[in-house]
Amino acid sequence: MVLADPNLPGRQATPSEAAAPQPWNVQDSAELYGLERWGDPYFSINLRGHVSVQPRGERGGSLDLVELVEGLQGRNLNLPLLIRFDDILEDRLESLHAAFERAITRYGYSGRYQGVFPVKCNQQRHVVEELVSCGRRWHFGLEAGSKAELLIALSLIDDPEALLICNGYKDQRYIETAILARRLGRRPVVVIEQADEVQRIIDASKELGAAPLIGIRARLSSRSTGRWGSSVGEKAKFGLPVPEILSTVEALREAGLLEELRLLHFHVGSQINDIAVVKDALQEASRIYVELHKLGAPMGYLDVGGGLGIDYDGSRTATAASTNYSLQNYANDVVATVKEGCEPHGVTVPTLVSESGRAIASHFSVLVFNVLGTGGLPLDTPAIGDEEPLIVRNLRDTLEGIHTLASDGSADVSRLQEAWNDALKFKDDALAAFRLGYLSLTDRSRAEQLTWACARALVERLPSDSVLPDELQSLPAVLARTYYANLSIFRSAPDTWAIQQLFPLMPLHRLGERPTELGHFADLTCDSDGRLNRFIADGRSKPLLELHRLRPEEPYLIGMFLGGAYQEVMGNLHNLFGTTDAVHIRLAPGGEYQVDHVVRGDTNAEVLTAMEHNPEALLERLRVASEQSIRCNQLQIAEARRLMDHLESSLRQSTYLQS
Repeated sequence: MVLADPNLPGRQATPSEAAAPQPWNVQDSAELYGLERWGDPYFSINLRGHVSVQPRGERGGSLDLVELVEGLQGRNLNLPLLIRFDDILEDRLESLHAAFERAITRYGYSGRYQGVFPVKCNQQRHVVEELVSCGRRWHFGLEAGSKAELLIALSLIDDPEALLICNGYKDQRYIETAILARRLGRRPVVVIEQADEVQRIIDASKELGAAPLIGIRARLSSRSTGRWGSSVGEKAKFGLPVPEILSTVEALREAGLLEELRLLHFHVGSQINDIAVVKDALQEASRIYVELHKLGAPMGYLDVGGGLGIDYDGSRTATAASTNYSLQNYANDVVATVKEGCEPHGVTVPTLVSESGRAIASHFSVLVFNVLGTGGLPLDTPAIGDEEPLIVRNLRDTLEGIHTLASDGSADVSRLQEAWNDALKFKDDALAAFRLGYLSLTDRSRAEQLTWACARALVERLPSDSVLPDELQSLPAVLARTYYANLSIFRSAPDTWAIQQLFPLMPLHRLGERPTELGHFADLTCDSDGRLNRFIADGRSKPLLELHRLRPEEPYLIGMFLGGAYQEVMGNLHNLFGTTDAVHIRLAPGGEYQVDHVVRGDTNAEVLTAMEHNPEALLERLRVASEQSIRCNQLQIAEARRLMDHLESSLRQSTYLQS
């Protein structure tokens, strides 16, 4: 099936078009998959028809992603494979700081910008270490939302000017740890997010004779939009409403801790898609900041939280998978709005802090998986059998009638609909006859094949410029192929299942040739939800992706992009599929690459242990069972040895399928 109109999945090329297809090139593929919209400046297609990676963005240097995968497989790394480009991570940091520096210069802002990375976004050791290392020149810090994340941050940050924002629920030990860390030369800011944390901070400060830097998270009245819009406002999980902010100020004043109140924090949701939401929240937060200063708090920092979105589908619209603003728009509005809120009241503008995890980490990793095979309806026209029943002959006549209709997309829609109604009626008659014993299994098979051959012939004749009935519109989806993918979406892309997040997916090669199939992906899990069936399409989603027909003995590689935030740490062990192999790549002089770190994925033994199974005990039970089978002459010794060899090697291997 050849797609003639990318904006209308299902409008197939006519036989004459298929016989003499229009030329196809890599630019056509770039437009089809939206690569230039969501991939710029890190991903493109080279002249070989392979996806190319520019890890340093506009600063130059590129890698052929297919060649890279082949080279990594030669190093005994297996698919599915998570490839992390540390240069992209550094470039994202550079872009973020450059945007704020330009905005500060443009608006004559007398303060500065100092970001932090929320550890919850990607807690992998090499990722956090890389961010701390390359962010040192900007005194880039970390945000922790739990005790474990606080331990990570404390161990990695040794820059006395870098901020350590302490969010989340806090018990006495958490607060005392933050206070003592200040004596280590760290700069922790304990953000009050619940009213009962105030007294714990006061008690811990009295107990230790020292205090932390203190922040308050405001529960703004400003509304948000997008998938996380309901997480803010009066019913928000975290943050203090204005009355509690005022009582907190008084409690800190009475305890002699008001001098430590330095930061106001707010958060209006992840992946904010509308810049108007950011502006409204900034105006309200700036007013609260000014009033806190008037109440005697020294202040100094305004933490605008996370929410800086990325454009997953490249549409640049205020939709769940996109944003209607750029990184520079965001920085400009933050700087200008805070300045306008502070200066008229004679309040010194604060140091601006953001927790932009998604915008920093999303681009830097690519998940590469291979396709194991395809499945779908049998579309070939069956050969004519001896003495075929009337029902089968009726279906053959219907198919021949469809073939007489115009094949240039100008056929009358009403005649197409009539033909499909006839085909469905004859198919239902065939099923009824089979259930009653009047039709053989062979003839039932012929009837089903002829029905789907009618569907295929109809799709080839669907006009692209007419409103189609629902039955005809759904035909391309019915005929689509299922591509069986060597991955678990519950492990590697859980947001596609949990919240219907849209990630760009596309083939990594064969991009100089026209894709001739429509399909979706099914993963390895025994779960009907284990599928990828939402793909980008100019600001909307589509259920099918244009793909290539598989070639015998040739791998077909697919890439999932923009998944570097949250997916790795939120994945689960559905069907005991564990983590994939992961590798950290950097550009090297001369256009080559260097492998900085290799992180092996879970083995079968490791995931079994995680579920409290003992691999050694499991093997011993099977060894005993094989000995019993040998004694009963059900199993030969050589066969038992081969079985045990397979079991022992499987425990050491990845949980995913291997060639």
